[in-house]
Order: sequence, then structure tokens, then C-alpha cells
Amino acid sequence: MRILITGGAGFIGSALIRHMTSHTQNEILNLDKLTYAGNLESLAMVEQHERYSFLQADITDSQSVSQALAEFQPDAIMHLAAESHVDRSIDGPAAFIQTNIVGTYVLLEATRAYWSALSEDRKQAFRFHHISTDEVYGDLHGVDDLFTETTPYAPSSPYSASKAASDHLVRAWQRTYGLPVLITNCSNNYGPFHFPEKLIPLVILNALEGKPLPVYGDGLQVRDWLFVEDHARALLKVVSEGEVGETYNIGGHNEQRNIDVVRAICALLEELAPNKPAGLAHYEDLITFVKDRPGHDQRYAIDASKIQRELGWIPQETFASGLRKTVQWYLENLEWCRHVQDGSYQRERMGANT
Repeated sequence: MRILITGGAGFIGSALIRHMTSHTQNEILNLDKLTYAGNLESLAMVEQHERYSFLQADITDSQSVSQALAEFQPDAIMHLAAESHVDRSIDGPAAFIQTNIVGTYVLLEATRAYWSALSEDRKQAFRFHHISTDEVYGDLHGVDDLFTETTPYAPSSPYSASKAASDHLVRAWQRTYGLPVLITNCSNNYGPFHFPEKLIPLVILNALEGKPLPVYGDGLQVRDWLFVEDHARALLKVVSEGEVGETYNIGGHNEQRNIDVVRAICALLEELAPNKPAGLAHYEDLITFVKDRPGHDQRYAIDASKIQRELGWIPQETFASGLRKTVQWYLENLEWCRHVQDGSYQRERMGANT
């Protein structure tokens, strides 16, 4: 297949591209605007691959998107490009409306025009795979409830509201125009190459520097954690074998309280990085409870039985095994982290593009 991936320089997108180049014969075009979260260093190992190419473009730019479709002639589009950080959406929602809603609309319209002109065989085979989040479902208050593919939408933040809107647009374009779409809603991803503003890498890197480990509120919020390489395998399954018009929830079967995640990281660092910053007795001593985030959802948990039942996907990593791999990766790749933290990954990129 020839697959156009939007947002392929981001955390999940880069994991998907690394997985596809290693495990498939697919040709890949990575279309990415390269915002702060887009990091080509995460794709250094595939940048010279004969079946991989990169185009810097904005999904809100209709002309650039249409030209990319015309020239690359994809058999499928996997749409991951999105603003995705909840705190940033609270501080500045405009970028989330523009990228997640307007960008998805522009991409859908460009795709519809491209798809409509395909031969009948290629039209039948074409797929538009929209990658979304479990946060569109809002909050679970009970201890046993799970998000299913039919759970009503109740987003809590500007981020999740913008992703919910994009999901609705994708479904409408199938219902109204017949565009062959697939939607996946995933739980919290973690793993190598995760941008350091997110919880797990932030805790790892702060701990190594002896900085506070910030935990919102009482830290009892529950999330279902999905190792990013398991997610990449699931996405490939869906775009290759999923049924048009269907939604598939992708979860890790790994519910953890935020405070327990932080403590687990501290325990691993005690083992893997015992030489602590001066004056620090235990990494857990750095845990600092801070004022809770506005509209903070208490619990997310995914019922991933549909994708297991229909497509045969199950996660390979437990939270313990995935977290150990993640902590080890960060300890071995501190230079990548430093380039993100000091902004040099963006300066090098700008130089390469001039």
C-alpha cells in the first residue's frame, strides 16, 4: 500500500512509521507541519529508507494537501496530525480548533476530491483512517465502567472537544459522501520518543535532575496506559483489515492511578539510575502535589474487546514491561531529550529547511 500519514513526526506517528518500515512493504509519505511536537530526530533511523519520504506541510493548507494527494497517489490516509496536550488547550484553545477541527475538514475535502476521481477498484480499496482519543468520552466515575465504541461523547477540555468534533466530521463525510472511513480511539500512550512535557517522560527527566515531580490534585486519577508500539501494531491492523465505517477502541488493559505511575517510575530509577542528584535520598522524595487541572477527568478506561474479537489484536506489553522499556530508553537517549528541552531539535530543523 501507499500510505499518507499526517503528523508522522509526532510521538504516535513516528512510532507508526518506524513500525511500518520494519514490518511491511508499504510506501509512506509523512506530511507534517513540524510544530513544537514534531521531531524529525524521532525518525532518524528511517529518513534514508527507500520507501519513506517527508513533506513539510500544514493540513489546513488545502492546496498543499491536494497537491500531495495528486502526486503521491495514496491507497490510504492515516490522520494523526493534531494538537494534543490538554494543558496547552486550556491555556490557548485556538490552535486546537484550527488544527483539529479546521485541519480535519480541509483534509476530508481534499481527500473526497481525490477519492472521487479514482478508478472504481481503487475507490473500493481506499481507506481514510482517523486516529482519535478516549478523551472524547469524558469521565468514568465508577470503578467498573469502560468506554465502548458506543459510549456517548462528553468531552471535558478544549482538546477533547476539538477531537470529538473531528470524529463527528469524519463520520459525517462517510454518511453524506460515502467516503470509506475508519476511526480508532486510543487510551494514554507512553514509550520511547515521547515529548518531555507528558507525564511519564517529565517524571523521568525531572527525577534525574533532582527537580520536583508534579502530581495534579491527589494523584488518584486513573488512566489506561497503552505502549506506543502496541498502538502502532493496532493501527496497522485497522487500516489493513478494519471494516469501513467502524470504530475500534484501542486500550492497553493497564489501568493505573497517576500517583502509582509516578511511584513506579521512581522505583525503576532506584534500580536503573541509583546515582542520584546530590543530597537526594529517594526519588519519591521529589513528588510534589500541585493544584489540580481545571475540568480534570477522574478516570478513563477502554474496553478493547472489539478489536481483539474482530481483528485479533491484543497488547504485547504489560504496564510493568512497557514502563521498564520506557525508562531504560530515556536513560540511554538523554541526548535526544536534551535536544528537545533546549530547543536545538527545532533550530537544526530550520537550518535543514533553508
